[in-house]
Amino acid sequence: MKALFIGGTGTISMAITRKLAEQGHELYLINRGNRNEDLPEGIKVITADINDEADVAEKIKDLSFDVVCDFIGFVKSQLERDYRLFNGKTRQFMYISSASAYQKPLSDYRINEGTPLSNPYWEYSRNKIECEEYLMKMYRENGFPITIIRPSHTYDERSVPLGVHGNKGSWQVVKRIMEGKPVIIHGDGTSLWTMTHNSDFAKAFIGLMGNIHAIGEAFQITTDETLTWNQIYTAIADSLGVKLNAYYVPSSFLADVSDYDFTGSLIGDKANSVVFDNSKLKKAVPDFFPEMRFDIGIKKTIDYILSHKELQIEDKEFDAWCDKVINALENAKKEIRG
Repeated sequence: MKALFIGGTGTISMAITRKLAEQGHELYLINRGNRNEDLPEGIKVITADINDEADVAEKIKDLSFDVVCDFIGFVKSQLERDYRLFNGKTRQFMYISSASAYQKPLSDYRINEGTPLSNPYWEYSRNKIECEEYLMKMYRENGFPITIIRPSHTYDERSVPLGVHGNKGSWQVVKRIMEGKPVIIHGDGTSLWTMTHNSDFAKAFIGLMGNIHAIGEAFQITTDETLTWNQIYTAIADSLGVKLNAYYVPSSFLADVSDYDFTGSLIGDKANSVVFDNSKLKKAVPDFFPEMRFDIGIKKTIDYILSHKELQIEDKEFDAWCDKVINALENAKKEIRG
């Protein structure tokens, strides 16, 4: 199989890139070269800015592909560019959308590909919906061979997946857990969520590549494991060998007192209980079975981060904000109690 990835070195895409290389497929990446030192041997890199359409068109003019996938398309204009570049040059165009595009608030916590797409809380999700609608229009009207992929919360060895964190990643929360400081969990920690390791995601994704049953269709790719946020944070603390000091704060309060986009990322996503039905995916990819249980996967992530100092990026602004929120709520409790 001959494939081209736009991106190819992110949390989701790197696992797919590595797996395809292991399997001996011919894989090209278009990117600016920021993480290419981590790529396996045999990958062909087209160094370019995908937003420079004329340059990319020149560099791929003599190439055609079985599969093209855009991992970094966020707005409709980027997908319009992709259509101009790859219409007639690929047998399948795969687009990474987002499970956050599903209806909020949910009418049913059980989600499948037929769940309506509507998210008034998060512009990111609305943009993904618009991208999906454009691609489906190109499929219906022009036969552009699209497949839409909707990941939920996918993680790898380089970052701990969390509900509430700052702008510089997850390390500051990990540090708070290690130090025994109170750690903010949205709501009461009992809402349901799904954490998917990128190795499991890669198996399902590759099964959809070149798959005749995937053309014109949308698929969500997640693990089958359902967790509460209490279980998620406890598993992280257990991996660190310490006790979790949880501090619960309503999502709406966090959104009201922060410049972080918690309206989108919490109320429009993580604060909702979700259980994903992957029946459609398993029908298209019968040999797909997610294997990485979260408590095992997160231990691998924690061990990797603790052994790589460059991933331990402090976020003192977020740390101070957490302390401010917690102190304010504790003072409010004292005032109310008299």
